[in-house]
Amino acid sequence: MCRTPSVTTKNAELKEGDEWIEKFDINAFAADIHALGKKLEAEQGPADVKHLQRMVLWSNICAAVGLLTMGRSVNIFTIFALSTFTFSRWTMIAHHTCHGGYDKCHPDKNRWSRFKFAIGSLWRRMCDWFDWMMPEAWNVEHNNRHHYNLSEIHDPDLVEANLSFLRQVQIPLFLKYVIVFFFTMTWKWFYYAPNTYKELKLAKLRREGKSLPKGVAPEEQITIDMILFGKNPFYSATEFFGVVIGPYLVIHFFVVPLPLLAVEHYLGMEGLYKNALMNLALADVLTNMHAFLAIVTNHAGDDMYRFRDGCRPFSGSFYLRQVLASVDFSMGTDLVDFMHGWLNYQIEHHLWPNLSMLSYQKSAPLVRAICQKHNVPYVKENVFLRLKKTVDIMVGTSSMKWFPEKYEKLYLEKDAMALEAQKLKK
Repeated sequence: MCRTPSVTTKNAELKEGDEWIEKFDINAFAADIHALGKKLEAEQGPADVKHLQRMVLWSNICAAVGLLTMGRSVNIFTIFALSTFTFSRWTMIAHHTCHGGYDKCHPDKNRWSRFKFAIGSLWRRMCDWFDWMMPEAWNVEHNNRHHYNLSEIHDPDLVEANLSFLRQVQIPLFLKYVIVFFFTMTWKWFYYAPNTYKELKLAKLRREGKSLPKGVAPEEQITIDMILFGKNPFYSATEFFGVVIGPYLVIHFFVVPLPLLAVEHYLGMEGLYKNALMNLALADVLTNMHAFLAIVTNHAGDDMYRFRDGCRPFSGSFYLRQVLASVDFSMGTDLVDFMHGWLNYQIEHHLWPNLSMLSYQKSAPLVRAICQKHNVPYVKENVFLRLKKTVDIMVGTSSMKWFPEKYEKLYLEKDAMALEAQKLKK
C-alpha cells in the first residue's frame, strides 16, 4: 500500500461544527486532563492487578476451549474460542502491558513490564504474546510512532493516507469494497507485520545516525506482496519469514496440533490433525476481522480530525488531538469491554497510554465531563457504525476533517509559552 501526498487546504474561516474552537482555552483543558491523569495513576494498585488477572483468565479459558476441541470437528464454537484468545491476548493483555500499564502496580516485574513482556527471545514471545507481528517491532510502530504522531502526516496507521491508492484508483466502487473485505481477513500478516518490522528497521537507522537508502520514502507502507517481489528496501524476504512471521506460522498452525497425530495413530481416530488445521486457519481469518473491527475503526471517519505538524507529548495540543482524532465505542462492563478488546476506551487510552484497563473503565465518564466543560467534541458510537465510516474513508466516498491551520499553529505557540512558564517556575 503506497501513500500519495495529501493536499492541505487553507482554513481562513471556521467551518460548521468548528465554532467551539474560537473560544477554546487549551491551557485550561490541558490542566484538567493532566490532573485527572495524575489522579488515576496514583490510584492504581492491587485492584488493577486483580482485574488484569481476571482478564488473563478469561483469555486463557478461550485458549483451553479452542485447543481441546479443535480436533473433533470444524465448528464455529472452536473457531470463535481460538479467535477470541488471539484477539484478547493482543488487544488487551499485550497492548496494555507493553504500554507500561502495569509497570508500577504489578508485583511481578520480570514479566508484567513493558521492558520484559514478550520481548528478547522467541520463548518470551511464545509465552507472553505470540502473533504475526514481532513484539519489538509493534512496540516501536504503535507505542511510539502512532501514539505520538496521531493523525499527523507521519502517523503510520493513518487510514486515509495508507489507503490513498484505493481512494483514488478509477475502478467500480463494488471492487473497492471487495478489496477492503480482503484486507479485513488478512491485514495482520499482509500489512501490519511487514510494516511494523519496517518501523523497527527505521528506528535502528535513526538510532545509529544512518541515512535512508536513496529514493526511499519512510512513510511508504510495506506489504507482503512487496516483500515477495523484492520491492522492499528495508529487509529481505528470508529475514522477514525467518524472524517475524515464520515462527508463528510454523509453530501455531503446524506444531501446536501435532499431538493430535499421535492420538489419531493410537486411538484410530482419523482427521483430527486436519480438523485442527482448518479450525486454526478459520480462527485466524475471524480474529483478523475482529481486530480490524475494533482497531482500524479507532481513528477513521468523516468526523475525525487530521493535523499537519507534530506537537510535544502531553502538551495542550497533544491532549486535544487525542480526543479529536479518536473515538470510543460501547462500554461499561467487563464482558462488553472484553469483546471490544478494551479498545472501546480509545480516547482515554491515547490521553494516558500507560494506565491499566481498569483505569480506563473508571476514567471514561470523567473525561467526557471535562470535554463537555470545554465544549470539545467527544465521539462515542457503536463499533459497527464506525466500521461503515471507516470503510467510507478507505474507498474514498468520504474524507476526514483537517483541523483549522490557523488554530493548529496558535495552539502550538501556546504550548511553547506554557512550557517556558513551567521552566521559569522551576
